[in-house]
Amino acid sequence: MTRYRVWGVVALVVGVLLAYFVWSTEANPASAYHFKLGLDLAGGTELVYKADMSQTPPAQRSGALAALQQVIERRVNLFGVAEPLVETEQANAALGTTEDRLIVDLPGVTNISAAVAALGQTPTLNFELATTTGAGASSTVSYIPTPLTGEYLKSASVQFASGVSATLSSPEVQITFNDQGAKLFDQITSQNVGQVLAIFLDGQPISTPVIQEAIPNGTAVITGNFTATQANDLAQNLNFGALPVPISLESSSSIGPTLGAAAIASGVVAGMVGFAIIALFMIAWYRLPGVIATVALAEYLALMLAVIKVVPVTLTTSGIAGLIISLGIAVDANVLIFERMKEELRKGESPREAVHIGFARAWTAIRDGHLTMLIAGVILFWLGTSIVQGFALVFVLGVLASFISAVSLSRVFLLAVVPEQKTSFWAWALGSGFRKTIN
Repeated sequence: MTRYRVWGVVALVVGVLLAYFVWSTEANPASAYHFKLGLDLAGGTELVYKADMSQTPPAQRSGALAALQQVIERRVNLFGVAEPLVETEQANAALGTTEDRLIVDLPGVTNISAAVAALGQTPTLNFELATTTGAGASSTVSYIPTPLTGEYLKSASVQFASGVSATLSSPEVQITFNDQGAKLFDQITSQNVGQVLAIFLDGQPISTPVIQEAIPNGTAVITGNFTATQANDLAQNLNFGALPVPISLESSSSIGPTLGAAAIASGVVAGMVGFAIIALFMIAWYRLPGVIATVALAEYLALMLAVIKVVPVTLTTSGIAGLIISLGIAVDANVLIFERMKEELRKGESPREAVHIGFARAWTAIRDGHLTMLIAGVILFWLGTSIVQGFALVFVLGVLASFISAVSLSRVFLLAVVPEQKTSFWAWALGSGFRKTIN
């Protein structure tokens, strides 16, 4: 019994520390472990863009959409919008066709105009050759499209000549292509040395560098009489403009912070009321085991909230629902254990032996039930939309935590207090319902 009492004290201390961590990090404005709130709780703006795939071959559309998502994520992050969420979906359109859409959630941005401005326009980036035919006044310049587009641009950055301070040298812009883009760039530069390879952003030229030599490694430097501001602007335009497909704003919506705060308050009240009802029922019906189950559930709740903060998990209204439901699941496991315990006590087993056997008999049902719910949660997260995924993630974490709460904490606490011999007090304390004792 001493061993279990030591572990019980350790578990209580850990639970108190977890609860303190949750409270203190939320109370401290400078803490890095505040709850990460989703759009429906924090307030903000949702923008839905339509991706124009008409010029993209069907075999490349999936990859192009994924690349588009990455570019938009980079663009939003560079503008400093806190905790953005960018995801893609296929939606049904008119005449049975489908549309590729990009959904951008911007928590904390409630001004739709500001949100659209933060994302900027929807440019496409192209590299085109400029060739001159004829001479003198009769010469003409044509732009010749190339297969090299922003889809293949990996990054653009400002750099200065090696070994020279930034104040004494002209800034340059280094561009790097991915593997496929490097091959195209090598082919274009090797065949057009001395020609202008103009860079167009949304149909407007932003740079007209001359190809000095063949560039086989996919990394080039754009030089010129740049100021630092001009070089930064060019690098930014290259990064922001590297969209693999054009997009157009289809719809927008805004959730005010007042509604978000109301949703948080409702979720907290629902959680507190749910926990209180569960605790009262467990204590009234199962007496001492009910008290122990309530303590284990409190530790379960502290563990879940700490995990949500540390991971961090983006908390939404659906996620709060998943947390509350998983709390009920944790109670269900305790009920199975306590009912098996009562059966053993009625057979004449001692209290401690009844606890051991009751847990052993309930183990398979608890294991299979939790495994089934984990499988369901994983499937929901894998196939569901963002709202369903928010629910599924918290639900899966809650199922795992409830498994620990029921199998480990409740068992340790019970074995720390239950004696070897059954007395009249323990017969009452381990009873349930309106039955006074367990015979």
